[in-house]
Amino acid sequence: MITLRVGDVLWRWDARTLVIRSALFLVLLILAAATLMVGTFSLDFSQVLSALSGGGEDNVRKLVIEWRLPRLLFAVLGGVALGVSGAIFQSLTRNPLGSPDVIGFDAGSYTGALIVMLVLGSTSYTLIASGAVLGGVITALVVYLLSYRGGLQGFRFIIVGIGVSAFLVGINSYLLISTGAQQARAAVAWGFGSFSALGYEQLVPFAVILLVILPLVGFARRGFAQLELGDDAAKALGVRVERQRLTMTVLGVALTAIVTAAAGPIAFVALVAPQVARRLVRSPGLDLPSAAIVGAVLLLASDFIGQRINITVGLVTVVLGGGYFAWLLIREGFRR
Repeated sequence: MITLRVGDVLWRWDARTLVIRSALFLVLLILAAATLMVGTFSLDFSQVLSALSGGGEDNVRKLVIEWRLPRLLFAVLGGVALGVSGAIFQSLTRNPLGSPDVIGFDAGSYTGALIVMLVLGSTSYTLIASGAVLGGVITALVVYLLSYRGGLQGFRFIIVGIGVSAFLVGINSYLLISTGAQQARAAVAWGFGSFSALGYEQLVPFAVILLVILPLVGFARRGFAQLELGDDAAKALGVRVERQRLTMTVLGVALTAIVTAAAGPIAFVALVAPQVARRLVRSPGLDLPSAAIVGAVLLLASDFIGQRINITVGLVTVVLGGGYFAWLLIREGFRR
């Protein structure tokens, strides 16, 4: 353990955790540099640094600042949001399958966004984001109420969520086939998940909302972490169990929904990131910072791969995360 005392305040960190997080942050910086340097028009490191500091040629500065940097920031911040959201729901359900994309909250956000785009006929980012957040929150509340039986059990929560997700997939399909071809094509393209059409106009509100939600998660984290001791122990420590669960559910859904609103549904990052973080850090409980860093690394790496082979980031995460999901199901089956 590493201990730091400032006045009467004492901080303690696990040395392994600090080393792993530092290594992950270094990997994130390397990926970020590669994202800014590599592309159709390749740049060297000095050109990137010059552009970021406001110097260099106009075309290089425009390429780095206006085109590549917003996409990079979206991937990093989106990965942070999905990693934290996945950690919240896996802790809530006490199950590695407890992810917003598996439970169906992604589908609910997608439904809300499709209603805004196809039924209301709006292309406003603000309205689409609002629809995605509202759809995700309503889906979470429905799953929560349907799975609540004198308390919340993780397995029931996941099964109900999968059922609600299947229902919402049917609604989404109906919305797509019952609208015009051009609108449906745009909605389907958005549904693959991509950062290619995003700029600072979408990045600024996304970052502001994220910076509002994350402190709320940090504030509620202490009581939520005590839930891992069990409901009885948490109640004995003064935690209002159901209110704490509902608060973290809404915050977790909001984190997923803002990513869906900006870039479309990006699957499996929320599932994979907390599990990878837990195995690297060997954390016994809720570890939101590590999950956030791993989520950022995974999503930025997926976007980098997608740019190189000319496919959307959502397709890359489906391929990589789907393989992990299959392995996780097989592993859990053998364990049982």
